[in-house]
Amino acid sequence: MNRPTLRFAPSPNGRLHLGHAFSALLNARIARTLGGRLLLRIEDIDLGRARPEFVAGILADLDWLGLRFPEPIRRQSEHFADYAAARDRLAARDLIYPCFCSRGQIAAEIALREARGAPIPRDPDGTPLYPGTCRLRSADERRVRRERGEPHTWRLDMPASLRALSEPPALRRFSPDDGAMETVAADPGRWGDAVIVRRDVPTSYHLSVVCDDAVQGITHVVRGQDLEAATDLHALLQRLLGLPAPAYHHHALIRAADGEKLAKSKGSESLADLRARGVTAADVWAGLGFAILR
Repeated sequence: MNRPTLRFAPSPNGRLHLGHAFSALLNARIARTLGGRLLLRIEDIDLGRARPEFVAGILADLDWLGLRFPEPIRRQSEHFADYAAARDRLAARDLIYPCFCSRGQIAAEIALREARGAPIPRDPDGTPLYPGTCRLRSADERRVRRERGEPHTWRLDMPASLRALSEPPALRRFSPDDGAMETVAADPGRWGDAVIVRRDVPTSYHLSVVCDDAVQGITHVVRGQDLEAATDLHALLQRLLGLPAPAYHHHALIRAADGEKLAKSKGSESLADLRARGVTAADVWAGLGFAILR
């Protein structure tokens, strides 16, 4: 049996806050309970927002918290070729297709359908599902437009992907209290023809995370509830790509006084801010309900 392996995987587009600290410490505690190890992964596929100073800040914050990670630390930006290979495997089976629609064109099509009274299904995040415009384009048209260099994403052909499976997708969930496992049905169809390769980089969060988890031998994924619904899509990609599937636990989010989740984009107080005003790592551990690991 593989040694239990978990990962903490922040994105370097800002400084870590208490929500990140909670997730990192929970991962560390579960890894210790399971007799396993915790890896650090830097999820920096967003080259427009990822910055070296944020990577340095992540490393400094985690070191301040007293967390240590095995080397080398995997950085997604160094493995675009791996994600492109996974994309090509899906394309060879006609499970994905290039989408040339801009956001404006998609919004206009959805608005037109709404004006006609057509029901507009939405994904778990509340975003209207892509109407499938480019799925209906011929192979010749797709080829010509790609040869012309037209910008495009790659979308999962959800109907074709589900038909490609011998049985419905499922995923395993585990309890951090006693390690008990349960298998539950996954419902990736509710995401529609999701983007799995963006215009600006040869991957997406969904594609890179399942590839990385497989390469790093991740057996248990512990992350926030805001990513729970996305796990259905990850379970599908794992099946389509023949990748091993970890067991999952999605923890409650740390929220601000107004009930909103903490977020870098909202200017939530960072660990660096806390440190600057005299808060200690021990204070953070205790405030988040953790005993210091010895």
